[in-house]
Amino acid sequence: MGWQLLVDRGGTFTDVVARGPDGQLQVRKLLSRSADGDATRRAAEGYAVDELRLGTTVATNALLERAGERVTLLTTRGFGDLLRIGSQERPEIFALRIEKRQLLHAEVVEVDERVLADGSVRRRPEREALRRALAGRDCVAVLFLNAHVNPEHELLVEEVAREVGTPRLFLSHQVAPEIGAVGRGDTTVADAYLTPLLRRSVEQVDIGDGRLLCMQSSGGLIPREHFSGKDAILSGPAGGVVAAAAVGRLAGFDAVIGLDMGGTSTDVCRVGDELERVYESVIDGVRLRAPSLYLETVAAGGGSVCAFRDGRFTVGPESAGADPGPACYGKGGPATVTDCNLVLGRLRPEWFPHLSLDVAAARARLAVFGEPEAAARGFLRVAVANMADAIRRISVARGFDPRSHALVAFGGAGAQHACELARELGMSHGVVHPLAGVLSAWGLGRAA
Repeated sequence: MGWQLLVDRGGTFTDVVARGPDGQLQVRKLLSRSADGDATRRAAEGYAVDELRLGTTVATNALLERAGERVTLLTTRGFGDLLRIGSQERPEIFALRIEKRQLLHAEVVEVDERVLADGSVRRRPEREALRRALAGRDCVAVLFLNAHVNPEHELLVEEVAREVGTPRLFLSHQVAPEIGAVGRGDTTVADAYLTPLLRRSVEQVDIGDGRLLCMQSSGGLIPREHFSGKDAILSGPAGGVVAAAAVGRLAGFDAVIGLDMGGTSTDVCRVGDELERVYESVIDGVRLRAPSLYLETVAAGGGSVCAFRDGRFTVGPESAGADPGPACYGKGGPATVTDCNLVLGRLRPEWFPHLSLDVAAARARLAVFGEPEAAARGFLRVAVANMADAIRRISVARGFDPRSHALVAFGGAGAQHACELARELGMSHGVVHPLAGVLSAWGLGRAA
C-alpha cells in the first residue's frame, strides 16, 4: 500500500493530510497559489500515492469571479431571453435600483424546433441549421423546451456536434433531467461554464497509477473523469461538513453545529441524525439543480478585510488572500481579522516559525481606525456577529435550538472565535479536534 493523500484546496491555503502505509499522519499547509504553481499539483510531490482525495474551491471561485469558459447557449426559437428573465424573483424587493443578474453564457443561438409538454414534436430542427449553429463554437450548452420529456432534438444536436467536431457539449436533459426550463437551463449553462476549468485543474495532478477521487457538493466521492462543475460548487466545504459530523459522533454528541473558519470565508452547518442535503440552491444569482450539503457561508475568514464604511465597522467580503495577505505578513496588505487577533495577543508569533508575523505592521494598519486594541475588539465583534447570524439561519430559523448542540470549531481560525461565538449563542459545549486546522481535509477520509 502506498500513501493516501487528503487534499482540501481553499481560496487561501491548501491543507494536506497524508496517511502513510503504517497509518501515521503527516500534515502540511500550502499557499494555494504561489510562484511554484497551484498547490493541488504540489501537494502530491514526493509521495508514492495510492489514492488522492480532493476537495476544491476552483469551481466556486470561478463562479464568483466569473472566470469560467466562454459558453454558447443553444435554445428553442423565441426563448433566447428565458434565462435573462429567469423566475422574476426580486431578492432585494425594496431596492430602488434593480441590478440585473449577470449571465454566464456569452451568446445565444436560437434553433427553430419545438417539443410540446406531452413530448410530441411540433417542429423538428433542420440538420443544416444545427451545423451552422455549432460551427466554430467550442463550448455549447443546449436547452430545448420539454427536452426532459422528449430529448430527441437535443440528441440530434449531439449527433451533429460529433460530425462538426464541437469539443464540449452539455445537454440539459442529461445535466438536469427535470421539469422547469429555467432551473434546467441555469444548471446546464453553469455546468458548461465550470466543468472545463475544473477538469483542467484536476488533470494537472500527476499521481502515476494512483486513484484520484473528487469530493462532490453532496458529500460523496467520484472519479476525476466524472467530476463536473454543477456538482463541485461546495466541493471544498463538503469535507468540513462530513468532518464535523464525524467529530461530533466521536465526542458523543447527537447534534453539532460546525464552524469552519478559513482564510477567505466561514462556513457553518448543522448535523443531527444525518447529513442534511438540499436539491436546489442559488449561488451568486445562479440557480443550480444538484444535490448539495446544506450550509451557510459568510465573508468572515482570517483574511477578511476590516474597513470603515458608511459610519460603521465592516468585515469582508473582500479578502487579502495569500498574497499580499494580512498586514502582519509584511507585504503591504490591509488590516484583517488575523491582524486583530495578533494585536490582541490571541496569536503568538513564536508559534508560527514558518511565518514572520509583523505585529507593528498590524498595529499600524489598525491605528487608522483609532486605538489599535479597541479597533481590533470592535472588528472581531462584527465578525462574530456575522457568524452568529449565519448559525441562527441554519438552526433557529429552521426550528432548531443551538443551545442543544455542540459547537465543532475548525479551520485555521475557528478555534480563536469558538468561545466568544458560543457565548453569543448560549451554547455550553465546544469541541476542537487536534487536527482542527486541517479538518476539512481530514473529513475527506471519512467520505464514502
